[in-house]
Amino acid sequence: MLNKPASKAANKKPLTVPSRTDQPQPTTLGGMSAHIPSASDGISPEILIITGMSGAGRTQAASALEDLGWFVVDNLPPTMIDPMVEMMTKSGQAISKLAVVIDVRGGQYFNQLSESLHRLKDSGIAYRIIFLDASDETLVKRYEQVRRPHPLQGEGRILDGIAEERQILANIKHRADEIIDTSHFSVNDLAKQIRTAIAPHYSEDSIRINLVAFGFKHGVPLDSDLVVDMRWLSNPYWVEELRPLTGHDAKVHEYVMNQPGVRDFIDNYLKALDPVLAGYQREEKRYVTLAIGCTGGRHRSVATAEAFAKRLREKGHSVTVTARDIGKN
Repeated sequence: MLNKPASKAANKKPLTVPSRTDQPQPTTLGGMSAHIPSASDGISPEILIITGMSGAGRTQAASALEDLGWFVVDNLPPTMIDPMVEMMTKSGQAISKLAVVIDVRGGQYFNQLSESLHRLKDSGIAYRIIFLDASDETLVKRYEQVRRPHPLQGEGRILDGIAEERQILANIKHRADEIIDTSHFSVNDLAKQIRTAIAPHYSEDSIRINLVAFGFKHGVPLDSDLVVDMRWLSNPYWVEELRPLTGHDAKVHEYVMNQPGVRDFIDNYLKALDPVLAGYQREEKRYVTLAIGCTGGRHRSVATAEAFAKRLREKGHSVTVTARDIGKN
C-alpha cells in the first residue's frame, strides 16, 4: 500500500492574499533593488515552495506542476525569490503561479530561505511549502540505483549525507504546509498527490486530445499515439468539383460522411477509444495524439478529424485539430 502523506493542517496558509494598507519597502539583494508587490497593488500571485530530501522526488514534483500550468524554477537560490515574484507580477506578465524548487544544493544560500519567506509574508504575498520526504532506506536505494553520491556526503557514506541534510531541513520541514512521504510512491503516484495538494478540484477526467489529419504519402506524424487509416473510403479527389476543396468544406464533409459504414466506424472507434483514454489517464498521460490519415491528407482525413473532434468535445474532452498536409500537393 502507498503511504498517505502527513499534512500539517495547523500550519496551513490560505491561498487568498490578505489585505494590507501599508506599502512594502524595496528589498536590496546584492546591490539590486527588488520591490515585492503587496496585496494593495491589486495582485494575487500564488507562490509555492517545493523542498525536501534529496532523492525524495523534487524533480518529478516540478514536472507535475508544469503540467498544471505553473511556472517552475528548479534549484533557485532563496535570495532570488524576491526578484522572481516582482517579475511575475509586473504589468503585462502572464505568470500568476510560481513554483520554486529549493534544496541544499544552494549551499550557503539555503540558509537565507527563512529571511526570504519573512519578506513575502510581510508583503502580504501568500505562499505554501510542500516538503517531500522518504525513509533513509528508500533514499539510500534510490541513490544506489542512479549511482550518484548524496550532495552532502563528502568523503563519507550516503547515510552521512542524509543525516546532515535532515538536520539542515528540520526547521523548514516544521514550517511546511504539506509533508509528502514518497517512500512507496511511483512517479505517477507522486504526480497524483501533487495535484491533490495543489489543485484539489483538478479534474481527473481532463486529457487533451490532438487530432492530426495527414497524408500517408507525406509520412505518419512522428508523435502519433494512435493512427486511423481512412483510405478505405472513396476519395473525393476523383470528383472533379470536390478536388479543389478540402475536408473543411461542407460538400466534401457531406460526401465523406454519407459513404456506407463511416458513421458506424466513428461510433465504434470512439467506444473502443474510451478505455484507452481511461488507461492513459491512470498512467498520467495527459496529452494524446490521434493521427487520422488518407492518401494526401486533404479530404477524407480532414473531414473525419472534424467529425471525431465534434464527438469527443461532446464527451467533455479538450480537443485540437490540425490538418498537417492540407496545403501540400
